[in-house]
Amino acid sequence: MPSSVGSRLSLRPVAAGDCPAAITRSVRRWTGVLRRLSFSLRPTGSILLISFVPRAACDPHPGALAVRAMIMAAGLGTRLRPLTNLMPKPMAPVLNVPVMEHIARLLAGHGFDEVICNLSYMPEAIREHFGDGSRAGISLSYSEEPEPLGTAGGVGKAREFLAATESFLVISGDALTDGDLRSLAAAHEANDGIATLATKRVADTAQFGVAITGEDDRIHGFQEKPDPAEALSNLANCGIYVFRREIFDHFPDPDAPSPAGDAEQPRGFADWATDVFPALLEEDVPFYSHEVDDDTYWNDIGSVSEFVQGNVDALSGEVSLQAPGVEVEPGVLAGAESSFEGAWLKAPVLIGSGCRVDPGAGLCGPVVVGDGAEIAGGARLRHAVVLAGARVPERATVFGGVFGTKPA
Repeated sequence: MPSSVGSRLSLRPVAAGDCPAAITRSVRRWTGVLRRLSFSLRPTGSILLISFVPRAACDPHPGALAVRAMIMAAGLGTRLRPLTNLMPKPMAPVLNVPVMEHIARLLAGHGFDEVICNLSYMPEAIREHFGDGSRAGISLSYSEEPEPLGTAGGVGKAREFLAATESFLVISGDALTDGDLRSLAAAHEANDGIATLATKRVADTAQFGVAITGEDDRIHGFQEKPDPAEALSNLANCGIYVFRREIFDHFPDPDAPSPAGDAEQPRGFADWATDVFPALLEEDVPFYSHEVDDDTYWNDIGSVSEFVQGNVDALSGEVSLQAPGVEVEPGVLAGAESSFEGAWLKAPVLIGSGCRVDPGAGLCGPVVVGDGAEIAGGARLRHAVVLAGARVPERATVFGGVFGTKPA
């Protein structure tokens, strides 16, 4: 989009017959776009004209921000079992696309085009899907961990790659989000701290680690999943960070023995919560919280229920993601070479490529059907995710869960 010319978007008035869900999806989709643009509004009769250019084109110092990033993808994903018995957690599909691919595309869209990913559990699945990263618009390197090195240890192993730039970004491989990563990087440059953590206000602190901050957003402590009645903060740590390369000076000595009472850990193991962040607090090194916008979506896909909810939210437009397929009827998307004639479909529904939905089957959205799946006649699905290649038998009912078939 040439910044010298800009573009114009026309939004028609809402008609009485418009579907509320469709309106919500449209508004949220454009809200996500407009958050990343500089724009002006001008009413013209019954039409609202929006003229806009990308904020990146208005940024006088785009080169000052971090351009390298790391995706953390080495975890076992134990809370997501049995799904992670079939695949590594970053390959868990959201709208039939691995959650890590959504992350990679988010990074690419914010200018983070040089990326490294750590691998340990089922590494071949990630390598085979992503290759050099070009399918997601990034240049992707890999860091192998025969044994997982922890949330910070994996970053330490990739030090040579990451420390080539003054600052770098780290994001969890299971973070389903549409957050503004450039805003996080810009906040990091402005606060001049050694680290900046993306945080989001939550209602139930018992599900999250929270950061305790002062008026200047400097972090003074943490609480791990506190009861709401005892919580000193409701700023959840989103697992998205920007660091200066000097952060490596505060990592534990990889040759030091494990603390007394700790289980033996592999050489180089380190954790942000128990090793690095406590060291920064003890040494009085400033680091900061950056609170994301209220309308920023964030889901760490930490359990099967959160995995289903992530798909439901994406299909319903709660998070701005790229969905494969074409719209075959209002609110129903389908991939190539799929058949569903005679099936009953109620939006929102996404049917992948090469699927067969037999006559008499009923899909009451939100429902996501993976590539190559088959759904027999008489089956009923609602608020559900069917994994790629699965076979839903005749008259089966899938409600509020995941249906998959274990590979032979």
